[in-house]
Amino acid sequence: MESGTVVAFDFGAKRIGVAVGDLTRSIAHPLQAIDFEDNARRMDTIAALVAEWKPVRLIVGIPVSDGPQAHPLAARIHRFARRLRSRFGLPVEMVDEHLSSWAASRKLSHSGVRARDQKRRIDAMAACAILETWFEDRYPGSTLCIDER
Repeated sequence: MESGTVVAFDFGAKRIGVAVGDLTRSIAHPLQAIDFEDNARRMDTIAALVAEWKPVRLIVGIPVSDGPQAHPLAARIHRFARRLRSRFGLPVEMVDEHLSSWAASRKLSHSGVRARDQKRRIDAMAACAILETWFEDRYPGSTLCIDER
């Protein structure tokens, strides 16, 4: 089994949610939302996270469309994944993020966070849900997302 950390991203036009996970334990933690819209500041923030967490791979969520039309953000998400791979030289994997924001909101609601208070945490929790999906695909039955805030 591979060891180390992985960092997952929930790409959005306004914010990028970030979560980190441990490959040995299949545990994911929401980290933060990157709240910059310009690419340079986004990538600088991601570079600081990569330096801090030293991941062995990066995970990017992408919405998989049920119909013939690609999701409106799909091209931007693929471009984001290529930038990550190019800049950091790490393997980048894409995973279906279908309903990750819904799952994140549900978890926050179950932990007592009211809907109006979820905005500042939902993107990182969505990244956590994406990472849980990736862990579940690789190691069925072994995932856990812990929000310690």
